[in-house]
Amino acid sequence: MSEQADAALEQFIALAGEGEPRPVDAVLRGLDILISAAILLVLSPLLVLTAAAIALTSGRPVFYHGARVGRAGQLFRMYKFRTLKPDAEERLGPYLGEELSRRTELEVTRVGRALRKVHLDEVPQLWNVLCGEMAVVGPRPVRPAFFTELCQEIPQYWQRLVVRPGVTGFAQTGMTREESWADKLAHDMEYIADRSVSLYLSVLLATVVKVLGRGPAAPS
Repeated sequence: MSEQADAALEQFIALAGEGEPRPVDAVLRGLDILISAAILLVLSPLLVLTAAAIALTSGRPVFYHGARVGRAGQLFRMYKFRTLKPDAEERLGPYLGEELSRRTELEVTRVGRALRKVHLDEVPQLWNVLCGEMAVVGPRPVRPAFFTELCQEIPQYWQRLVVRPGVTGFAQTGMTREESWADKLAHDMEYIADRSVSLYLSVLLATVVKVLGRGPAAPS
């Protein structure tokens, strides 16, 4: 990031602080650990085969990892199965929004396209959940530079830092890519304000239904 972006991000981190934890947060964290560990265990044979397919068809690395803004502004590396051609991140780095989406489609590998169709590329993020960097349900994490840009456009955007980012989220189950970032933020803030075990399970169930229905990829 540039020095200007670094300074802006530090400002938003200071505003977000650690948030105000609620008793339900400990319960939701327990569910995160239980669900992510169970899924990784059950899917482990398929994950090994997926890693082998990526390595054999497009080489290494098998995993993509990129910097994302987490709870209270802490940066972390988010993991996914690599679905793009090698070094695609460097070529896509300067782009955002619709142009990024268009160019990304040109970089997707054959195996990557199949993984994206069933959302299997997202499963390694459950390791981020076990490490405490993400939650199963929460606002989707964004890249640091993009986060700074969104905070400049939408002053309230930093408020989503009060919880861990999620593998899936309230906005992802009920919105499309065409929705504005402000509308997505409104859904994220609704989840943060009303977060409960019942809402967590409701979002999780909606995600399962969407994945089994092989709907379009959830918006970031």
